[in-house]
Amino acid sequence: MSAAGDRRPRAAAGHGTVEGRWEGGTAVFRGIPYAAPPVGDRRFAAPRPPAAWDGVRDAGAFGPTAPKVPYPQTFAALLADPEVPGEDCLNLNVWTPDPAPAAGLPVMVWFHGGAHTRGSSAVPVYDGSAFARDGVVLVSVNFRLGVLGYGLFPDAPANRGLLDQIAALEWVRDNIAAFGGDPARVTVFGESAGAISVGALLAAPRAAGLFARAVLQSGAPEALPRDGVRTMVRRMAALLKVPATARAFAAAGLPALLAAQAAAARRSSPVLGGPAFGLVTDPGTLPADPLEAAAASQVPLLLGWTAQEHRLWLAPTGGARLLDRLGPAAVALARLRSGKDRAAVRALRAALPQAGPADLAGHLITDRLLRDPLRRLAGARRGAPSHLYEFRWPSGVPGLGACHALELGFVFDTLGVPESSWLAGPDAPQALADEMHGAWVRFAVSGDPGWEPWDGNGPPKVFDGPEPEEARGAEAVTPLVLP
Repeated sequence: MSAAGDRRPRAAAGHGTVEGRWEGGTAVFRGIPYAAPPVGDRRFAAPRPPAAWDGVRDAGAFGPTAPKVPYPQTFAALLADPEVPGEDCLNLNVWTPDPAPAAGLPVMVWFHGGAHTRGSSAVPVYDGSAFARDGVVLVSVNFRLGVLGYGLFPDAPANRGLLDQIAALEWVRDNIAAFGGDPARVTVFGESAGAISVGALLAAPRAAGLFARAVLQSGAPEALPRDGVRTMVRRMAALLKVPATARAFAAAGLPALLAAQAAAARRSSPVLGGPAFGLVTDPGTLPADPLEAAAASQVPLLLGWTAQEHRLWLAPTGGARLLDRLGPAAVALARLRSGKDRAAVRALRAALPQAGPADLAGHLITDRLLRDPLRRLAGARRGAPSHLYEFRWPSGVPGLGACHALELGFVFDTLGVPESSWLAGPDAPQALADEMHGAWVRFAVSGDPGWEPWDGNGPPKVFDGPEPEEARGAEAVTPLVLP
């Protein structure tokens, strides 16, 4: 059955039968549990298999999203982040053009971004219909975030968000054939924190063999200092007035935990640094530095960045105006933080003669966080290809340029979704979405996105298109005016 109006599609998903919906020619299954709800004394435990169910489970709606702190309004106006209430947040979604066990289609598994503290699989921009239309089974995953997924405790396993992701990939290995997918042809992909997670999956021994290819969008493999993550836990413990243990935090209740997490995070910034929640090296889950381990991996990679990642971090918050007022001091501070020498700053000024201090500082920090480690990763690998790209098309939203996360609507070919225009502005070029989405599909199908692997020299593949009227003009960051 593959046409709208036919009876609803069903699949046997290991722990029971699920019933999805036909949406056009695509069978969509939402909210399938891949692990038991992380509640009560399991709040900070490793994921466990879900309970089996009798009969047919409805899979027509997105499952609960992981508990999280909402974006500030400046970012909420640009980045959709729906919240679906409920405790059963370890769930996933499947879009498939052919839910037949014999179909043997390539599979792509999506891990969302959000600084390890926000985001979900229910974001409309991540709709998997275009991938299914083009012959790929698309899976998107929810996993624990913030202190629940990444807080360090003496009485809980580390990197629980990563363990959730591995459990989801194990579910894919065991069950995706029932939805028409080939478990031997799985590509994992993610953006920002999702790409950092993909880097960790490349390094995690427990994830070996669960996927054949990987895509890292605007995120490099990294492990945070353990002391920094512990500092976040200690800040929260002080606010909650409880010991810094998983048992005490679980007893505090979710509303109190999220309020304390929001308060503890106010002194940190993705640009300026500071303690944060994220992955750490750990003997049981991530025993080696993720960047070094990913460089040794033989998994083919597609990886890259946007040309002005920093604009999303600086323009909405007023940080760009502050850095421009600081002038040369802002550039000097960014140079020290990025580890660049003065020659690198001179080269950047020559390449971007119209750039003001905020853009120069932003480019330097982006080099340290993203471009330099991704280039090192691509250049260090031997025996497995690394296809490098840069997304250069500037948003139609004044001030954003080719900012962080802008490429997502193009990769998913969801420019028609209203939430895509929040970041891209009106009239984003569909031809560019066709090109970029097509490259991701080709990589999942054959391992070749359409350009040669990077050999350590020369520019990356560039994705660009006609500039919207609003994006033309000088390099300087224009302050955003948001509702």
